[in-house]
Amino acid sequence: MTPTIKPGMTPSARLIAGLSIAAGLMASLAFPVVAQDGTGPIPENAAARSYGGGWDCALGYRVNGAECLAIAIPENAHATGRSYGSGWACGRGYEEVGGTSYTPIAVPANTFLRSSGYDWQCDRGYRKELAACVQIVLPDHAHLTEENSGSGWACERGFTASADACVPIAVPEKSYLNNADFGAAWVCESGFVEDEGCCDSVVLPSNAFLDPDTYGPGWRCDRGYEPRDGGCVGNDLPANAHLDRSGNRWRCDPSFQRTGAACILGR
Repeated sequence: MTPTIKPGMTPSARLIAGLSIAAGLMASLAFPVVAQDGTGPIPENAAARSYGGGWDCALGYRVNGAECLAIAIPENAHATGRSYGSGWACGRGYEEVGGTSYTPIAVPANTFLRSSGYDWQCDRGYRKELAACVQIVLPDHAHLTEENSGSGWACERGFTASADACVPIAVPEKSYLNNADFGAAWVCESGFVEDEGCCDSVVLPSNAFLDPDTYGPGWRCDRGYEPRDGGCVGNDLPANAHLDRSGNRWRCDPSFQRTGAACILGR
C-alpha cells in the first residue's frame, strides 16, 4: 500500500511518507511493465509502426510478451502476417494436411489449377466425373459448352437433344425457328396462327388487325371495337364514359359508377 501524507502528521512522519512515495516512483521507472500489445521498447525482429505509437513484429514473427518469436512455417507455406490462427498459409497448388504441413494438390490428367490455386478444373472438351475428367463425346450437329455440369454439349441451331444425339427440329410450313431454350422451338409467320402443330392462315375479321403475339386468334380489334363472337363490334359508349387503355373496352368517368350498361353519378 502506498503511504499518503495527511494533515496533522509529525515532521518526521511526513518525511518518511515522502521518501516512500519517491522510492515507489523510482521503482516503477526502473522496472517497466512487460508489454503484451506492441508497446514499450522495440524488441529484435520488430519495427516501429508507421502511424501512432508502438511496434509490430516482422513478417514471420509473432508477439510473445515483450519479444517477437519466429513462427514455425512448414515447407511450401508462407507467413500471413495475421495475429490470429497459425500465422501461415499454404502456397499455391498445395493443401493443408493435419494443420502442420502441406502436400501438393493432386491434379488429374486433362485438368488445370484454378486461379485460386486451391482446386482444379477440367480442360475444354472434358467434363468432371468423380475425381477425374473424361472426354466429352460430341454427337453430330453439336458443339461444346462452357458448363461444368451436364453433358458438356448443346445442339446446333435447328436441332434438339434426344438422348445422346441431336435430331432435326420439325418446322412446319409458314413458321421459323425462334431460338427459345424451352417451349416450342418454332413460331408461325405473321398472318398465321398455330393449330395442332401447324400454321393456319389467320381469318381477319372487319375492323381488326394482325396481332404479333404468339397466342390468341392472331388478330386484335381496332380501337373503338371489342371482340365478340369471332368478330369486332363497335363499343356502345354510354354517357359519361370513355375508352380504357386497351381501346377495346370502356369505363365510367370519375365520380360515376357503372350500373349495367350505364354510368350513374355516385354519391
